[in-house]
Amino acid sequence: MRNTTPGFTAGSVLAAEWLKLRTLRSTFWTLAAAVAFVGLAALLAWYSANVWDGLTPQRRERFALSPLADLTSWAVSLCMAVLGVLAATSEHRTGTIRATYAAVPRRGMVLAAKAAVVGAVALAAGQVTVFGTFLASSAIIGDRPITGQNLVLADQAAHLLVVGLSVAVFALLGLALGVLLRSTAGAIVIVVLLWHILPLLVANLPAPWDARIGSFMLAGLPEQVAEGAGTPSVYGDLLAPPAALAVLLAYAAVPLAAAAITAGRRDA
Repeated sequence: MRNTTPGFTAGSVLAAEWLKLRTLRSTFWTLAAAVAFVGLAALLAWYSANVWDGLTPQRRERFALSPLADLTSWAVSLCMAVLGVLAATSEHRTGTIRATYAAVPRRGMVLAAKAAVVGAVALAAGQVTVFGTFLASSAIIGDRPITGQNLVLADQAAHLLVVGLSVAVFALLGLALGVLLRSTAGAIVIVVLLWHILPLLVANLPAPWDARIGSFMLAGLPEQVAEGAGTPSVYGDLLAPPAALAVLLAYAAVPLAAAAITAGRRDA
């Protein structure tokens, strides 16, 4: 591949960004938190199964449990978004970004390498935790017909894959915000706003605006991409699968493009 400066290729820049990410203490803790949510979901499945077994037939009809894989992905999305933020802001905080740009003047290549590494780690974490939660809850709940639980893998595989992808989108969004703001606190505040606060406000809008705007909320897009996984949702479902997928990817692509332009125009 073409050299950026003597001794530095696209592959070596990728390797350098991978080294940075895996040596950050925050990477271990965010990944550990993600794995912990799988254990918490399994514990919730075990508790719910035991409660179900002790209920009368009449009370079982009113007993419901939200899809546990979706709950896990919701929490893991925040963990990976924070990972993305820290992957960007840690270098600005310590000043080591100057050495990075001195070695590799093509800042777009540096950002692309960061995005590739963060995205790959977050995608793996998302898929492992989402499918891990689904398989664990399937094993624990078994054939109990609990409302809200569709534990047939063939029915849910597409939805789970897209949910795992959305975790990576959150991570890339966090990375882009970290590059744009250079502030860990500021970037995390915006991530939380997009992750929970804004969807909560949109869900309480009067009809039909709740569904119209809710259809574009990041957490509501996987269900629309998978089209009919049977998962209860507080978001709208007005987008066709191709449009929903395009909006989902735009949540990462547009901020990253803005971050690339901004990084190339300002001082390190």
